[in-house]
Amino acid sequence: MVSHTYTVAFEGIEGRLVDVQCALSPGMPHFLIVGLPDKAVSEARERVRAALTALSISLPSRRITVNLSPADMPKEGSHFDLPIALALLAAIDILPKDAVEGLVSLGELSLDGDLVPVTGALPAALAAAEAERGLICPAASGPEAAWVGATSVVAAKSLGDVIQHITGERVLDLSVPGEVVRNATGPDLREVKGQERAKRALEIAAAGRHHLLMVGSPGSGKSMLAARLPGILPPLSPEEALETSMVHSLAGMIDDGGISRVRPFRAPHHTASMAAIVGGGKGAKPGEISLAHNGVLFMDEFPEYSRNVLETLRQPIETGDVTVARANAHVRYPCRFLLVAAANPCKCGYLADAARACARVPGCGADYMGRISGPLMDRFDLRAEVPPVSFQDLDMPATGDASAIVADRVTEARERQRARYSDVADVTVNADASGALLDEVAAPSEDGRKLLAQAAERVGLSARGYHRVIRVARTIADLDGRADVATDDIAEALSYRIVAGVP
Repeated sequence: MVSHTYTVAFEGIEGRLVDVQCALSPGMPHFLIVGLPDKAVSEARERVRAALTALSISLPSRRITVNLSPADMPKEGSHFDLPIALALLAAIDILPKDAVEGLVSLGELSLDGDLVPVTGALPAALAAAEAERGLICPAASGPEAAWVGATSVVAAKSLGDVIQHITGERVLDLSVPGEVVRNATGPDLREVKGQERAKRALEIAAAGRHHLLMVGSPGSGKSMLAARLPGILPPLSPEEALETSMVHSLAGMIDDGGISRVRPFRAPHHTASMAAIVGGGKGAKPGEISLAHNGVLFMDEFPEYSRNVLETLRQPIETGDVTVARANAHVRYPCRFLLVAAANPCKCGYLADAARACARVPGCGADYMGRISGPLMDRFDLRAEVPPVSFQDLDMPATGDASAIVADRVTEARERQRARYSDVADVTVNADASGALLDEVAAPSEDGRKLLAQAAERVGLSARGYHRVIRVARTIADLDGRADVATDDIAEALSYRIVAGVP
């Protein structure tokens, strides 16, 4: 008779239910796992055998076949150890078959029978809840899985504890969710001296989730400004926190089962590969753009990234998701992020400084910024010049508002947008608004339209750039608490489309 239990295989952030079947049949003693297992899953038979031996349970001298259904879906990861062990224990009548059939489980087994934490406990719990089954997982993964709340989560330290729980010898308590990680205190925006225009651009970017490009000589403060962006962003909503944590769970980035309300801030090095940025590699893992979901992706030395890497950003920026295509799978990950890029004006960095610039000025500036294609450059709503700060300015007292004050304004602007788009699917901030929607909520005045038309002719605004200017103007009006978009809002938004040396 065949025994059944369940686990999950991950397709992006989704957990797809897998039926783990075990059958004993006459023949030479053999332990076989079928159903497209990868190397880690195939090696589960040795870990299961050793764990059972540690519990003084011997395998029968029969042919053991474990099938992972559906058989045409690739199975990857060490979390299949526990469900394989449970299906086998039910097949040899140590555990009741009906009890294990009602469970979803995941966990890696050590050779002495202890359960090792694995990634993906949160999406696994969601899959268990949808299937109306309970979940058993390692003790360290329990607080993370318990956040789902719609299913019972039992976290065990060892296979022996799981056996005693299922047989009723020692019932384990249900897991409770881990601690919520609130906003941590970070560097303050007031610490940046000067750069008032760049600070204003940073505030607008945070309020409407507008992509921002900062251009300035080395040491002008671009990285300092970017590092202070998380301090002015509102905390994640419960829905955003759960969705972001799903991605982080698959990447093994959740500590102590805590769900974070802090928006992610990712800053990959410019030598990062396409798989590291977009996603891919073994198992089609999420990349930096997905790890920055609902947060900030800071790309310093932007023109130094590989051209292929930069071009792959174009579609995710527009759609808010990315599909990692492989020969045996197409995996989708969400990636609604705020892109903040920083660049020097040229290779040497001193294009505007005649005393320090190289001999190739001004041609080197055009060549260097030309590494960023026109379609990608067009996707930056805001472009801010970050000039060098003089030594005299460094000796002056700090100016501008503190991060807490700016954060209040940003939060209020976001609340206005949330209320405005409450009836519109998939739109929560101005950056998501379509052209037709902008005609309803951000129609400029007659003078504003004339100004836009003149600018479109003079600087060659594309249709995408035209709508991005209106989105930024809508955000500027939201920061000021105004319902209508004024001509001054259009003018300020246009001023962030023009930076010397940037096409």
